[in-house]
Amino acid sequence: MLVVNAFKLNPLNRAVKLVVLAPLLLLAQQVVAGPINGGSQTIDQNTPADSYTLTNKATLTANGATTQQITAGSGSTVILNGGTVNAAGTQTGLSLVDANAQINDSSRISSSTTGLSLGFTAAGTGSQATVNNSVISGGNLGARVSARSTLTLSNSELLGTGATGIGLQMFGGTVSATGSTIAGGQSGVVVRADTSQPGGSTLDLDSTRVQGSNGAAILIQGGSADISVRNGSSLTGSNGTILNVTNGGSSDFSVSDASTHLVGDVVVENGSTANVTLANSATLTGNLQNVQALTVNNQARWVMVGDGSVQSLTLNGGGVQFGNPGEFFKLNVAELSGSGGTFYMHNNFGTGQIDTLTVTGTASGNHLVALDSSGSEPGAASSTPVVHIGAGDATFALAGGAVSLGAFDYDLVKAGNNDWYLDTATRTISPGTQSVMALFNAAPTVWYGELSTLRTRMGEIRLDQDKAGGWIRAYGNKYDVSASSGVAYQQTQQGISFGADAPLPVGDGQWLVGLLGGYSKSDLNMSRGTTGEVDSYYLGAYTTWMDEKSGYYVDGVLKFNRFQNSSDVSLSDGAKTKGDYDNNGVGASVEFGRHIKLDDGYFVEPYTQLSGLVIQGANYDLDNGLTAEGDRTRSLLAKAGATVGRNISLGEGKVVQPYVRAAYVHEFASSSDVKVNDNPFNTDLSGSRGELGAGFTMTLTDKVSMHVDLDYSNGEKIEQPWGANVGMRYSW
Repeated sequence: MLVVNAFKLNPLNRAVKLVVLAPLLLLAQQVVAGPINGGSQTIDQNTPADSYTLTNKATLTANGATTQQITAGSGSTVILNGGTVNAAGTQTGLSLVDANAQINDSSRISSSTTGLSLGFTAAGTGSQATVNNSVISGGNLGARVSARSTLTLSNSELLGTGATGIGLQMFGGTVSATGSTIAGGQSGVVVRADTSQPGGSTLDLDSTRVQGSNGAAILIQGGSADISVRNGSSLTGSNGTILNVTNGGSSDFSVSDASTHLVGDVVVENGSTANVTLANSATLTGNLQNVQALTVNNQARWVMVGDGSVQSLTLNGGGVQFGNPGEFFKLNVAELSGSGGTFYMHNNFGTGQIDTLTVTGTASGNHLVALDSSGSEPGAASSTPVVHIGAGDATFALAGGAVSLGAFDYDLVKAGNNDWYLDTATRTISPGTQSVMALFNAAPTVWYGELSTLRTRMGEIRLDQDKAGGWIRAYGNKYDVSASSGVAYQQTQQGISFGADAPLPVGDGQWLVGLLGGYSKSDLNMSRGTTGEVDSYYLGAYTTWMDEKSGYYVDGVLKFNRFQNSSDVSLSDGAKTKGDYDNNGVGASVEFGRHIKLDDGYFVEPYTQLSGLVIQGANYDLDNGLTAEGDRTRSLLAKAGATVGRNISLGEGKVVQPYVRAAYVHEFASSSDVKVNDNPFNTDLSGSRGELGAGFTMTLTDKVSMHVDLDYSNGEKIEQPWGANVGMRYSW
């Protein structure tokens, strides 16, 4: 105690004590840097930057710490949580030899040479590293992965920052990257052989970008690589090459989903091999140079950008597209197999420029050829086949049936044993021509469909023949026009008419005069989804003379129409083309009959009707280049029939008049000429048909009456499955 007290009281001794103890106290607060042999150590942002070497299953955890180079071996583990590794000089940032690493939370590793290295010893199992939300960069290499090792990237970056830098270099092992970027000043990924280790390299790219700023995206310099690209991943090479296989290397390269669309070339040097697989609607646009095998499955597609050749081509529901419209390429294949494949070709048979598929060896399977439709006419049959095979039992047919070229559709036919040509000798009318003919043919039925509502309205007037009034009617009609008319189509019409009239006493009879107007819309439906539309606006005047004593009557109608016509054409290749035009029409109708009264309110009404119509001709174009020219359309329709009905009194001045009607109809106008691309066509609705109708007219009050009418007709060229109209008249 005396010694201690003396020491405490001696200032000099106190100073000596502080000098000796202070470093010991500081060391007690810090982790000693340098070798870590076994055990675990943790460093943080307060730890001075230094280098670390881990052996004998040691663990180093760096929480926000900044260090220099870290080397781990012998089963050791490095954990970086938001840490930073800045390697000095030519040292590797983080070097793993039979060791593990977890790199998380925006950690950064940088070096002037190699950012991250995964290696192994002869007796070791290799290294594993998992990188999440972090950046690893090196002037020469972002990361180097050896055989037996595994690198997993998630939302991270591997960067080779130098002019000759490489983002990732593989000597075997497995790399899986999700949502990440791998980029190099030269190439994004380089694969090289490790002759001492079997198995090659495996690279899985999931929604990951790989970029080579002065070279290929992926370069194989010997060895083998199994590469999978999916979920919107992209490969970009400054030289346009996404995969380059050299030095006797080999690669199985697969692109496997609908969100992945690669653009660039696959280039394989002589002595090297590459097998490319596209699946599940993925696309690859570029040249395939010296590719040994290409497999295209499940709606995937290879888009050629020039003449191409493939040793072995297998199509299982996938396709090969010969560039874009206006480009004409040749594809040479040694062997063709699979089934359900499609070759998308862009041919101009008018100029003789065609895409061609040549199979020099054996071709098998059933395949389709999709040819572009066109509004232009093809020239003479080409002497060059669309498809030529050396041998085999393969079949080729046009996708979607015959191809639409101008006014006609043409099919693909086999000539001899090994060639397929476009058949210009046998042809059918194209959808574009169908739409043209149907529009020019539809105007008469539009006009008569509108007229029928007025003719039936005349009967209603006879219940109130001494009164002026106004009326309105809604109507609809369905027509099925057969191919014997020149073109088959269905026409559905709906519309509305309105008007007003007043009595005009003259002589012994009773004259009625009136004005009418209205609108109708007709929808035309043809084959392959081709449609047309006619909007009709009309004005007219009418008169009726009725003699009460004798029952004779005369109805007359004069009607002027403005037609607005449009077509929407579905072509053989799925493309759409449209066209429209306006024209006018004028027509008149005269009906003569007699109203014969029978006992108990019954009546019979024989009648004849003669109608004439002229529709203005028109010229117009579809937007695919097809031209249409239509002459005037004429119609002269005669009808003879009878109506039988009964007037039934309901009391209080109310009368209901049910009736049935039958008629014989004949169309005298025999033809209407149409030209499509200067090819003449003819539409013809002439001929006879029968007509049946039923309905009733009813007075509701002394001022209001209503009418309902149903119609059906059938003939050789046209059938009306149904017609219906309902209306009301108000007398004042």
